[in-house]
Amino acid sequence: MDWAYTLSGFAVGGLIGLTGVGGGSLMTPLLVLLFGFAPVTAVGTDLLFASITKMGGVWVHSRRGTIDWKVVGLLASGSIPASLLTLVLLNYMDARQANALIVPLMGVALLLTALALVFKAQLLRFSKQKETLHISWRTRALNPMTIALGATLGFLVTLTSIGAGALGVVALFLLYPLISTTKIVGTDIAHAVPLTLVAGLGHVHMGNVDFLLLGSLLLGSLPGIYLGSHLSVKIPERILRFVLASMLVLIGIKFVAS
Repeated sequence: MDWAYTLSGFAVGGLIGLTGVGGGSLMTPLLVLLFGFAPVTAVGTDLLFASITKMGGVWVHSRRGTIDWKVVGLLASGSIPASLLTLVLLNYMDARQANALIVPLMGVALLLTALALVFKAQLLRFSKQKETLHISWRTRALNPMTIALGATLGFLVTLTSIGAGALGVVALFLLYPLISTTKIVGTDIAHAVPLTLVAGLGHVHMGNVDFLLLGSLLLGSLPGIYLGSHLSVKIPERILRFVLASMLVLIGIKFVAS
């Protein structure tokens, strides 16, 4: 076991606990840039890492009643088929072709995540101002839009392991401004678990998961998440968001440029 991986898992877990941003935005770039893993291996390993670490969050939110299971079902009805189709696409690619597709898309996903972090407050205000529009959507296109959101996340997460956290939460806020923040977060986590599990198992089938790496990351991340969650109340959220968004922009530009 490489303790550098465990230490990295602890650091990323701490940042997840501090910011709430999904591990894919942090862990996958770290595995590619710092440790030199192939993008497909980093993505496959991180998907299983995400599914395991989020299971505890689903249990907590379920007990508190802060999951909208109808919305989870709508999202999954789009994301699971999209994930399976994406896995079929990857299965017909060689490693070079897969990496050529994943790397720039990962950069775009990181830039979108950074924008979601920076403009989160403005987007929330906008969604609250459009509550009457939201009500009209319910009778027409809200369910199809939720399924379409799920399909988009299914494609993006399966290819990059990024998007199930910050992007999913912001998109749900825009679609469902009448649902409480806690319930939006719980719903997003509940949807992320089956999506990342299905996508991760697909990558296992293709041989894209390093199980020794996965175990090392989990060994460090679980205590890291616990510690970060307790420290989050002591560090201003605005500062954390700005620092994290700046990091994601720099990494995202590097991936897009490559």
